Amino acid sequence: MDTSIKIIKTTALLKEGLDKMKKWGPFATMPEQYTGLQEVINKQAEVPQPLLTEEQMEQMNFTLIEALHTNKQVYLTYYKRGQCITETGFIQFVDSLGDLFIFIDDVFELKNKMRLSKLIDVRLA
Repeated sequence: MDTSIKIIKTTALLKEGLDKMKKWGPFATMPEQYTGLQEVINKQAEVPQPLLTEEQMEQMNFTLIEALHTNKQVYLTYYKRGQCITETGFIQFVDSLGDLFIFIDDVFELKNKMRLSKLIDVRLA
């Protein structure tokens, strides 16, 4: 009789331990899952690149030229990897035929080359 009681107690303890493991199972994940989940979240947050009208592109061109000649700070909104990003900086060079412009960002004071086709909006600060 003693062995049957021990077996019953042991199985009860094992069952209780398994129940606790099931309870905490979702929190015991692998690092690869976090990477995969982050990729899914980023994919859901992506937006398509906005299409600009001729008038909007012309206005941006005028603003870029004005900022270049007056050395005024601008807010640049551009499209990169599914996101619209806004930065502040100073325009240093514009090449409309080559679809390129260079700006110096306000935070790190680094030169950034960018395609004009990726630009969404330009506003004087």
